[in-house]
Amino acid sequence: MMKKLSKNKLATIITSKRKEKNFTQENLGEVTGINRIMISRIEREDFIPSVTQLEKLADTLEFDIADMFVEKEKENSFVALRSEALSDNEKEGVEQLFKMMISLRQQTLLRRKIENE
Repeated sequence: MMKKLSKNKLATIITSKRKEKNFTQENLGEVTGINRIMISRIEREDFIPSVTQLEKLADTLEFDIADMFVEKEKENSFVALRSEALSDNEKEGVEQLFKMMISLRQQTLLRRKIENE
């Protein structure tokens, strides 16, 4: 099963969360260290942020990275990892990496919830 980062979902959530928090693209850039032009391109579905940039955006705007991935083939989707180019051993490693990322994200969210109580 192929996981893909949806540029459309990402653009929609970043734009709406940014406006919800009354950030301009410039403000968001200052807080995350991501160039305003890159933020503009992400919102126009014209740029895929790195994992580090994605984490900074998710932390600042409070959204879950896992929600940005879609299972099936869609237009405007970026193939996060092309399975046909990977050996079985590499595919296993990639699957393990996804599980670790989701687990880490869940731990982070849980920790935040506990700290806020």
